[in-house]
Amino acid sequence: MSLETDGIPENDDELRAKLVQETGRIGWHELQRFYARGNVVRVAEGQDLIEVGVALVRDRKDEFQQWISDGIITEVKPDEAQRWHDEEASVWALVVAPWVLVQPVA
Repeated sequence: MSLETDGIPENDDELRAKLVQETGRIGWHELQRFYARGNVVRVAEGQDLIEVGVALVRDRKDEFQQWISDGIITEVKPDEAQRWHDEEASVWALVVAPWVLVQPVA
């Protein structure tokens, strides 16, 4: 295993494996306080949630900015948050502090 700094694997494959273990399905209700703080980022369906997490951890600003420009990464809009709340929806979530990446469950 490679050396780690602050618990973050230096190797991207090891980082992906760690992020997979930290990804889970969670009820939207449980994320309300994070949403209220503006810490929730929506990842478009079809985009690899883990790869977005890797890019965020690795501070790949250009890649992340391109996803924002392409609409792949967005804020959760208030009407979508309300709908998820009303439907008691679940989302896939990955915490990359201070952010919570979410993706609708297909």
